[in-house]
Amino acid sequence: MQLEVNITGKSFESAAGKRHDVLDNVTFTLNAGEVGVLFGPSGCGKSTLLRILAGLDGNYRGHVARSPGMRLGMVFQEPRLLPWRTVEENVRLAAPGADDGKLSALFEVLELSAHRNHFPGELSLGLARRVALARAFAIEPDFLILDEPLASLDNALAG
Repeated sequence: MQLEVNITGKSFESAAGKRHDVLDNVTFTLNAGEVGVLFGPSGCGKSTLLRILAGLDGNYRGHVARSPGMRLGMVFQEPRLLPWRTVEENVRLAAPGADDGKLSALFEVLELSAHRNHFPGELSLGLARRVALARAFAIEPDFLILDEPLASLDNALAG
């Protein structure tokens, strides 16, 4: 599995019509088992780059190539849970064929077992973030994109 990235430009246009360049000349390759980390000040384009890598933003110059059949998992800055679905339903929506035993083990590790039947509105932000992590891990991704996934988690779980 491999991810090749060559972004020659990404910009936004403000409501006033002013162009704002966000990304320029971003080039790297990640192979199976490798870890890449983005860091920088708020507003520098980290989340924008991650959305491009996930295929959620196609409005950029350059290319992103993924190995055929690569499974992507993504954890956004916000949990992005469907409020009318339980914790388990939110996870199964992303991974409908998930093995029951593996899912139970995942909920155990993330300390979500007691919350499987709760709705997102009944969860703290930290619990909701753990559900988002469970959703990403449940698909057994080849490439995992994490956008500030450990914010609002207690130190024991984040570490």
